Amino acid sequence: MQDNHEETVLFRVDGEEVDNQARKILTTVYQALKEKGYNPLNQLVGYLLSGDPAYITSHQNARSLIRQLERDELLEEIVGVYLELAEKNKL
Repeated sequence: MQDNHEETVLFRVDGEEVDNQARKILTTVYQALKEKGYNPLNQLVGYLLSGDPAYITSHQNARSLIRQLERDELLEEIVGVYLELAEKNKL
């Protein structure tokens, strides 16, 4: 079997509902981490890279909430919002 690294693989997560859910979950988790005195950016990056829910506080049920979605769905939301803002603001 021959590997062809020249072709782009299409990746897609279906549904606007997932985007809205991801946004709500990320916002809730961010607030919970902030309320408990953690650096939300560091904690979320740790979770997204490792998949270890111990990076997320259980305050406001944040740990359970973030595990409702796959990490790729959360990343899609984060990257999507960043790119929208970058395009709008010409970052």
